Amino acid sequence: MTDDTLPTVTLRNGVSLPALGLGTWQMGEDRRLAEKETDALKHGIDIGLTLIDTAEMYGEGAAEEIVGQAIEGRRQDLFLVSKVYPWNASHEGTIAACERSLRRMKTDHIDLYLLHWRGEHSLEETVGAFEELRRQGKIGAWGVSNFDLGDMEELLALPDGINCAVNQVLYNLSRRGIEYDLLPWCQERGIAVMAYSPIEQGRLARNDALIHIAEAYQATPAQIALAFLLERDGVIAIPKSSRPERVTENRQAASIELTDEDLDALDAAFPPPNQSIPLEMI
Repeated sequence: MTDDTLPTVTLRNGVSLPALGLGTWQMGEDRRLAEKETDALKHGIDIGLTLIDTAEMYGEGAAEEIVGQAIEGRRQDLFLVSKVYPWNASHEGTIAACERSLRRMKTDHIDLYLLHWRGEHSLEETVGAFEELRRQGKIGAWGVSNFDLGDMEELLALPDGINCAVNQVLYNLSRRGIEYDLLPWCQERGIAVMAYSPIEQGRLARNDALIHIAEAYQATPAQIALAFLLERDGVIAIPKSSRPERVTENRQAASIELTDEDLDALDAAFPPPNQSIPLEMI
């Protein structure tokens, strides 16, 4: 274990953000859990997890409303991420969707706004809307989600494509395909990679190799899975939990410094890719 200072990632616009944040996927889907989910986010903020990732898709806006409740009175200390549905991602549709997200979260700006995945609208149209929102101060930066290498190359070929700050993708020890080409490509260009489902929705917590390494650190397998991602340059992990004790565990993963021996053991258990693999999605 080392100190518990959170590592940071610096975006292309010079803004630094924590490399470990709070996910909200599946929050807001059951109104009876809203208070519990709000409290989990508040607890995360209390212990220094100041990056919150959400989307208009999550609970059809309900997750953003929960975020709005959790951040009330604390907005200035936080880095908020949200996403636009692909079918809303026309020029006017993107701007309207952003306005709705701002209202639900009771804020005047979103720090990072992402296209959730590619759809029917042209990237040029969506990027144009992102740039307009950025000029208006309604978003601080923009990016994409679920974009494979070919999508990213097409995006950066656009006039303002170079302003893409982040690509949020499925990435964890059991989903290492991006390490072959997409991750190094993004790293070379200073585009941060945000890893969603970093513990494979809890399934990695039952892996024998992770259990073995975790015992040496008096840690949990999930913490080792997160520590692996935090070792990667330019990678941000956004685990989701509605349980305060699990949020605390996730936060403590930042204090684990894996050895070369640990990383070799993880490579043996979860072999890195030796060829290009199509981007996986959930």
